[in-house]
Amino acid sequence: MEAGLLRLCNWSTLGVCAALKLPQISAVLAARSARGISLPSLLLELAGFLVFLRYQCYYGYPPLTYLEYPILIAQDVILLLCVFHFNGNVKQAAPYIAVLVCSWFILTLQKWIIDLAVQE
Repeated sequence: MEAGLLRLCNWSTLGVCAALKLPQISAVLAARSARGISLPSLLLELAGFLVFLRYQCYYGYPPLTYLEYPILIAQDVILLLCVFHFNGNVKQAAPYIAVLVCSWFILTLQKWIIDLAVQE
């Protein structure tokens, strides 16, 4: 009974996370404008998800404890590309995406880097 309930909670969390940003993405696409979306807050959210996901992977936590974060990261990247597309310059997204990809590897060069990144 408890295992079934836990499985239901895990899958429902994944389902909610998969649909979390979809209304925002569809609103941006329908309006054909990124007005009202804060680029700094989107980048901060994306960086936080990335650091948390890398920390969980680095320390070998079970995938079910962090499986929703790749979904959230993908949705944020899509939203980031929409912001730059509707602001007229998709090429400006390249440095941001490059920094995010590089940070995935830099965070685990040394153990103290990942530990410092998640300290409060």
